[in-house]
Amino acid sequence: MNEAKEALRNIEQNYKLFLQQQFTFIGALQHTRENAHDMIGPVASISQVQSYMDHHCNNSTDRRILSMFLNICNDLSKLCHKLETVHSGNNITNGILERCKTLLSHSNDLSAIRAKYPHDVVNHLSCDEAKNHYGGVVSLIPIVLDGMKEWVAHTEKLPRRALYNVSGGSAVSEKGAPQDAPAGAAISQTPRSVHLEAQVSTSDKDNVQVQESGHVRKKNLNDTENHSGKLKGPWKPPGRHA
Repeated sequence: MNEAKEALRNIEQNYKLFLQQQFTFIGALQHTRENAHDMIGPVASISQVQSYMDHHCNNSTDRRILSMFLNICNDLSKLCHKLETVHSGNNITNGILERCKTLLSHSNDLSAIRAKYPHDVVNHLSCDEAKNHYGGVVSLIPIVLDGMKEWVAHTEKLPRRALYNVSGGSAVSEKGAPQDAPAGAAISQTPRSVHLEAQVSTSDKDNVQVQESGHVRKKNLNDTENHSGKLKGPWKPPGRHA
């Protein structure tokens, strides 16, 4: 995750350099479109910019700025695919990535998208340029960068157990096996303690029964002797009567 965030920061820095040369970028598109005799419609896709650079670019300045735009788009596309392997995500984060991947598709129509406040890339164009030619292509990178940052913000709020184990590709649980061990030990100890208590109770019960049995035998013996008339009152030696 930290590696992905670092890659996003590097792309943002490159975009800041590119943004300082927006007029150079629009000039390069203007020159290559003239060479391609393609001045009517808008610049509507990444593949169109690629075609301008490959087949209709006549100077190093135009080639450099067009190549810079294409490289940033390529880096963003690679980062999208990398983010899919970093986090399992949910409906929100997966939807953000799908939207970014669609925007970065070379054949996707960019003519209708517009970057809004706080981005001012469209405001730097004339009304005709913004509406009919370059409003979409200059809006692509800032819109995708916003999507990437939104993905990071949502992902950092998700539970850690949703993070992928990079080596194994399986979800990592917040609770490991050592934490589960005491619970299992407690379960196994409970029957044993109950069994010991039952043994003690049984032993005490047996003692009570023995004592009660002895008492019964003694009582029965006294009753027998008294009943036979041999021991009535205190015993006296024979031959010495009062």
